[in-house]
Amino acid sequence: MKRMKVIRRNIYNMTMILITMVLLVTGACSSAPRSTSTSTLTTMSSSTTPFSPTSTSTTPVTSEVEATEFQGVKLTPINDQNNNALAGTQQIDKDTYTLTIDGLVDHPLTLSYSDLQAYPQISQLMDLNCVEGWDFTAKWTGPYLSAIFADAVVQSGAKIAIFYTTDDPNGYTSLDLSYINDNNIIIALKDNDITLPADRGFPFQVVAQSKFGYKWAKWVTRIELSSNTNFRGYWESNGYNNNADINGPAGQ
Repeated sequence: MKRMKVIRRNIYNMTMILITMVLLVTGACSSAPRSTSTSTLTTMSSSTTPFSPTSTSTTPVTSEVEATEFQGVKLTPINDQNNNALAGTQQIDKDTYTLTIDGLVDHPLTLSYSDLQAYPQISQLMDLNCVEGWDFTAKWTGPYLSAIFADAVVQSGAKIAIFYTTDDPNGYTSLDLSYINDNNIIIALKDNDITLPADRGFPFQVVAQSKFGYKWAKWVTRIELSSNTNFRGYWESNGYNNNADINGPAGQ
């Protein structure tokens, strides 16, 4: 009799082990399947992040309404706008953020996010074209770079503006100063009337008209006015054309 009890106990234990193994293999203990995400440091892989007013980012403003049309042109919704990043989305705190303007200027500037908002806000209809072949159309709103540079009083020797970003503090890219002034280049604090979400480059994205997307710097913390026309940013140092004209070659 005692031996039968031992046999029954062993059968019960083995049964429970088998049931546990089945549950672990099938994932039946989970309410939803797991998802994984990866970030790439050196490739220009496309990524999209759904825009949500309830995002954990501190940048979206819940009372804003996204524009769907501007100047009679249908806009690409933010949720459908492709995106690239060197090292994933950078999180920048609006309350502590500062933009430094220095280099060949008479009056270096340290600007808060509120300071950028205080400049006249200009809206432009512009396509962002990527060398990968995708593009989208958006309404971009923000101040002219030339207005900011005027307050810094740019010296005559300055030829380019170098954009330093949180994901490339060595200098992500540059633009000719003459190009910035001649094309009324703005830095966009808003995309389709929505405060720029973190994944789109909060606090602003450079709207580099007629240039490929790798010139549209995001997460910018410093702009240096420089005479070094030999400077090459991240992508330009990796074989991409420094001019980046959308009607020209992507490679050097």
